[in-house]
Amino acid sequence: MTYPVVEKFISINGEGTRCGQLSVFIRFAGCNLNCSFCDTTWANKTDVPCENLSADQIYEYILSTKVTNVTLTGGEPLLVPEILALLEKLAKDENLYVEIETNGSVNLEPFSRLLNGPYFTMDYKLPGSGMETFMDLSNFSYLTKDDTVKFVVGDRNDLEVAKRIIDNYQLLDRCSIYFSPVFGKIDPQDIVNFMIEQRLNRVNLQLQLHKIIWSPDERGV
Repeated sequence: MTYPVVEKFISINGEGTRCGQLSVFIRFAGCNLNCSFCDTTWANKTDVPCENLSADQIYEYILSTKVTNVTLTGGEPLLVPEILALLEKLAKDENLYVEIETNGSVNLEPFSRLLNGPYFTMDYKLPGSGMETFMDLSNFSYLTKDDTVKFVVGDRNDLEVAKRIIDNYQLLDRCSIYFSPVFGKIDPQDIVNFMIEQRLNRVNLQLQLHKIIWSPDERGV
């Protein structure tokens, strides 16, 4: 069994609970959604060039970097065939912190049973994405304090929907919550003002550091 890897590289984690820390990224090809603001559409094309790597090869690459934070991303990594086998292999290494960036449409239950992770950074796609109807709402029940829900917001309506989801599913008691602006579409000040207005304690604003440090279109960072 091999896995379609379109990128593998070391950088800082640009968002989430380990934002600013080094991470080794493994980006897989393919996604089932088509978000309006997607910045990796190139990775979702059926003919995208990729390396077909075995679980052993991926693990050996991770070890070779000497970086202990691991980010599995895409595309949508949880749709990759036999991804569970790779997760089981990585979970055996207690020195690794393995995070999966997932789009919220794939049921997390099969992956939540593993000991030693993985940790989920799960999107909830808001109306501005055009993909909200694909969200699997049962996923909220599988999240823990070690996991994250990320709301990528583009306007006031997105913010209001995000607050409603946070309240309806009591997410502040389940996991970490992050608001992230659609790059170039909403002023981060508007998000902060909304947080103040609604007294959103324990909600985090995050800016995508990798888009600030490098060009927003730069790959491999």
